[in-house]
Amino acid sequence: MPHATQHADVASADLDSALRGGPFHVALRAAIAARGLPLQRVQHHLSRHGVKVGVTSLSYWQQGARRPQRPESLRAVRALEEILELPEESLIRLLAESEAGASGQRSAARSYRSLVEASGALDQLLAELDCPPDGGLHTLGHHERLRIGARRELAERESHHIVRAHRDGVDRFVAVHHGDRGASPEHMRVHALENCRTGRVRWHRDTGMLAAELLFDTRLRAGDTFLFRYGVEDGTADEARQYVRGFDVPGGQYALQVCFDAAALPVRCHRFAQHSAAAPRNGCQELPLSGRHRSVHVVEPRVRAGFLGIGWDWE
Repeated sequence: MPHATQHADVASADLDSALRGGPFHVALRAAIAARGLPLQRVQHHLSRHGVKVGVTSLSYWQQGARRPQRPESLRAVRALEEILELPEESLIRLLAESEAGASGQRSAARSYRSLVEASGALDQLLAELDCPPDGGLHTLGHHERLRIGARRELAERESHHIVRAHRDGVDRFVAVHHGDRGASPEHMRVHALENCRTGRVRWHRDTGMLAAELLFDTRLRAGDTFLFRYGVEDGTADEARQYVRGFDVPGGQYALQVCFDAAALPVRCHRFAQHSAAAPRNGCQELPLSGRHRSVHVVEPRVRAGFLGIGWDWE
């Protein structure tokens, strides 16, 4: 079969070249071609890794029409490296490099490279806690309250969750806290405040990320609703300038309140949204600072996939 052998050699050479120089979509297309896998088979392999990606999304990725951007999509890219027998970090590196080249045209909540790095760190932490990508819970409501301290640091975050189980046997939630630049997650403290208790806690020093088990006092059945509340004591990082919450899928109500110390009040605050980490910010709106409570807030009745946050400027 000299023709088949010659074809395989060409495909392998194309793949080696694409992995060295990119861009991402060319490397992905070359890798899929070199392995001879139809997109339906690639999707099947991804599902076996616990990652759900549609065939249409895979097609867009390899055409360059879209890029993986949300945390779930970045987990898919890492799984693709294994499925397509590629060197570790090869596709992730090309994604980060392509975003760095376009950074002059885009404004992101965090740099794309930091998001990629955080995605890898999160995968590691979730694996240490034996947490599958789907925790078995749908969010009906999520209310967050941040306290910014006198040093302009993120001092504390409190979260109140209203969830519904979509399978039997759910008895925990894994909370993730991503500190600001310079954060020391090993010095953070997690407090179970209502209807839960703290289990295992893990952290990743380089990204300032912490993951903690919150164990319920009951085992939920499919359809059961549950309310719980927890807090994270931070105060370990440099000054904070924004807080961003990412949503992989559309969900219920989300409310974010940011409270400032009287000794450190911002000169202006605003809300913003992003369809993805690499997309420009939209829906920007100035938020008046309440004189009595020294706080601002946003309420989204039904969140969409993407990012929502509040930013503020110091003098």
